[in-house]
Amino acid sequence: MGFEIEKAEDVQNMINEIVDILGNPHIIGGRIICVRSWGSKAYAYARIWSMPKVWQVALDIHTFYVIEVLSEHFDKLDYEEKIKVLIHELMHIPKTFSGALLPHKNPGKKINDKNVNELYKIYKQRTEKYGV
Repeated sequence: MGFEIEKAEDVQNMINEIVDILGNPHIIGGRIICVRSWGSKAYAYARIWSMPKVWQVALDIHTFYVIEVLSEHFDKLDYEEKIKVLIHELMHIPKTFSGALLPHKNPGKKINDKNVNELYKIYKQRTEKYGV
């Protein structure tokens, strides 16, 4: 079996919920596409792919991001850890929603376990408060 990929509606629903609950106004939910892959050699739970400006202009399209979950690793996680992984990936999207990606050590807010856990705590409080 080689590398396979398909749209991931379950992950898409989690992303939409995270964006709604955390209130990330810079993220255009309809322009984040979620996919699940099998057979990747990477040892990651997920990764985010961007559409750089040069491709947007060349193809005359808007900005899109793709969040890929690697089934062999992501699907084994419990729900809480899946949400944290997805929060981590969303943190790579800059406030400009330009098609660029923020590095882990960006000058603003670093993308690390501490900051992911802070956002997860807010997510958890809001879901409990509003019964989401």
